[in-house]
Amino acid sequence: MKLTTLLLGSLTALPAFCSANGAVLVTEQFVIVIAEHCPEGEVSCTDVGYTGVNRKTGEAIALKGEAWVRMCADGITPCGHLGWQFKNGDFIYKVRETPPALTVERGGKNLLKQNAVWTDY
Repeated sequence: MKLTTLLLGSLTALPAFCSANGAVLVTEQFVIVIAEHCPEGEVSCTDVGYTGVNRKTGEAIALKGEAWVRMCADGITPCGHLGWQFKNGDFIYKVRETPPALTVERGGKNLLKQNAVWTDY
């Protein structure tokens, strides 16, 4: 099956708000939409949506999170955008912007790490 067909089939499970303003990340196992609900240019956005679809099973998960930023030496000013992070109970999902990747952690242990690519649909 072509990737575009698989993507379009998977994305039908995503909420409508994601397709309007979301970035699509594709890993080996997942299609993920990241949707920031903050003004353009806000580096430390605290209103970010994550919708992930398992490419094999079609199961989906929706999470709320925030931008993941590197702080400057003063510990207050954001110096760089790393990606986004989302909590789901004890699990922390991190989506790195560059190089694109998804990691899932629990109790400080890496449970999953998958390289990814950003795509348009």
